[in-house]
Amino acid sequence: MYIPEFNRVRDHADTVSFIQANPFAILVSASDGGPFATHLPILARDADNRMVLHGHMAKANPHWGLLEGGQESLVIFHGPHAYISPSLYESRESVPTWNYAAVHVYGHACAVSEPEHLLEEVREIIHAFDPAYFAQWSSLSEKFRHGMLKHIVGFEMLATRIETKFKISQNRTKADQTAIINSLGQSTDSAVAGIAKLMQKQGLGI
Repeated sequence: MYIPEFNRVRDHADTVSFIQANPFAILVSASDGGPFATHLPILARDADNRMVLHGHMAKANPHWGLLEGGQESLVIFHGPHAYISPSLYESRESVPTWNYAAVHVYGHACAVSEPEHLLEEVREIIHAFDPAYFAQWSSLSEKFRHGMLKHIVGFEMLATRIETKFKISQNRTKADQTAIINSLGQSTDSAVAGIAKLMQKQGLGI
């Protein structure tokens, strides 16, 4: 994606933190009919700057078959975003814009269908999003749990390239950044207020 240098995030820890905070992503792969996209939660295993993305989808979804072709796939993680009014700037001769944060992860994904692997995948998803449910899940019959696994396909993707972009008014003055943070921070919309929090976390404003 297009990333002006002042919007590029180089700190790998910031990228990992962003992915963990915004796990509902878009997996995009090439098909004969053009790009094919699936919206789904995706987790990341990261060690020594080596990132592996993983998740699962419905077996009825033809997307998993596209992962067997060896072509590069793209996973898009998207976070908070907000309209920025030029009325917030010191200079009256300014234009409106949109602030946002996103991470693009590229790599070669592969489908996984082995029952034990899928079972571990489901366990990780539950621990990540609904840990209180894990005891109930574990108490379900083995027949039900393994029966459910027949309806999903897992996948893993080793990241070969990662692009992280925080477009959060880094090119504006400290005064403009502070005005933006103060304005967006008052919003009841979590996506809008999230930009104010991200700007503060990145040390912007006064």
